[in-house]
Amino acid sequence: MISMQAMAILLTGFSLFSALSIAITQFRGENYREQGFSRFMGLALLLALAGLQLIHFLYLQYGSGLIRSPGYHALLFTVAPAFYLFARPILQARDDFHSTQLLHFVPAAVALFLPHEIALPASFFLGGGYLLWLARNIYALRRQRSHFRLELATLGAVFGIAIAVMLLGLGLPLLPEPLFFTLYATAIGLAFLLISIALNLTPRLSANVTEAARETYATTTLGNIDRDQALQRLQALMTNEQLYRQPGLDLATLAEKLELSPHQLSELINTRLGKGFSRYVREHRVAAAKAILLAEPAASVLSVGMSVGFSSQSNFYDAFREITGMTPGKYRKLHEKPAAE
Repeated sequence: MISMQAMAILLTGFSLFSALSIAITQFRGENYREQGFSRFMGLALLLALAGLQLIHFLYLQYGSGLIRSPGYHALLFTVAPAFYLFARPILQARDDFHSTQLLHFVPAAVALFLPHEIALPASFFLGGGYLLWLARNIYALRRQRSHFRLELATLGAVFGIAIAVMLLGLGLPLLPEPLFFTLYATAIGLAFLLISIALNLTPRLSANVTEAARETYATTTLGNIDRDQALQRLQALMTNEQLYRQPGLDLATLAEKLELSPHQLSELINTRLGKGFSRYVREHRVAAAKAILLAEPAASVLSVGMSVGFSSQSNFYDAFREITGMTPGKYRKLHEKPAAE
């Protein structure tokens, strides 16, 4: 049977691989066009967690003393504020960056001069404060759980792991050092595993959570709107005029054609169709792509994706896999008609 320490070492390696994979696939600029600072903080968070896991690996495998270094202390104090500054625009559907927000990293600078016996518990105590903020914001999104069940369940699971880590930090004086770092490395590794699974099932995880937040914090804007008529006009634009084929189609552009505000259109789609705007558009694009894949077997997968409005092959594959559970190529192979004899 594999030992707890060996499992922790395996999870540190998985964490390093996952951090690189998530940075490349999820933090592309096109996924954070309106949340540039959030993207930057997300990358900083991945870097900090990867740095911690690398040091944990060196400690668990070789007994390295880097866990007592100023650099390790600074990484500990970087994780919580980086996560806060990454998650805040997503959980509150806004990106109002101010330079004063960088003051959240002052403790990380101070940590460079703290003794090891103070730095570790202090970092977990600080993380507890950010954890309370996370709990309040996740709870605020509860009304959207029927529309974004997987996304909010993932947030809840991450919150649960964060609580376990905080309790682990509070129990630091009672635990042998090797056991503490084994458990800490395991907790971070499990968080990476959870996020990797969630992103595989829902590639646009952060965008979907942002949509849930936008609906949560918006007051109703449809009081004087004939919702049934507006929905019929929307369906006509997407079905008859096939506006989804426009790569740059966004909420504001579609709302203008319907003579609605972006908030009104977002609320209409969410309340009447039970999904967010981006999911709505992706479903139309994937439905059109499915038809073309079968009707034009000689067409390349990339050309099909571009013809229905996707801006890149990666976006097409992510959306297709999210909605159908398989890649475009596999879908075509499963549904292709046998050649006539």
